[in-house]
Amino acid sequence: MVTRSKTGSLKPRALSTKHPLLCALSTTTQIPTPTTFKQASKISQWQQAMREEFNALQQNQTWTLAPFHPSQNLVRCKRAHRVKYKSDGSLDRFKARLVAKGFHQQEGLDHNETFSPVAKPTIIRLILSLAVQNDWSVTQLDVSNAFLHGHLQEDIFMVQPPGFLDPSKPQHVCKLKRSH
Repeated sequence: MVTRSKTGSLKPRALSTKHPLLCALSTTTQIPTPTTFKQASKISQWQQAMREEFNALQQNQTWTLAPFHPSQNLVRCKRAHRVKYKSDGSLDRFKARLVAKGFHQQEGLDHNETFSPVAKPTIIRLILSLAVQNDWSVTQLDVSNAFLHGHLQEDIFMVQPPGFLDPSKPQHVCKLKRSH
């Protein structure tokens, strides 16, 4: 099979310079992604992305604040940062996610089982081929906020997110919402 990359006719995609941060960057440079909260907290775009994620978690009542007790296994958390680009290479948005460090959990104490639904590429190809054969319309959905939908039977306690400590309850921890 002869492809554009094999023939040398593949042209690199140039990034749009409409965004102020991109104006200072060459077309081959990507916007640096912070690896720590301290780095992200110094840049207004990342501050805004973290605020949006925190507000969405609050609106969805993902957790309540509860007093900390030494018998609780406390799960730490961190931020995952991503710069999202449009298909033409221009900047789409800054995305910050709060991630619980679940590997600190202990089986039998914090959880009894794990489950992570994942769509396999073969299933996606099957669905797309069915859509083509049946002339179905296909759209893409980008979830701007992901939060816990699981059916928890255990109490899970997480530290308050960095930079979003409740000043009236600084010693409290986040108790993740439990299903009934």
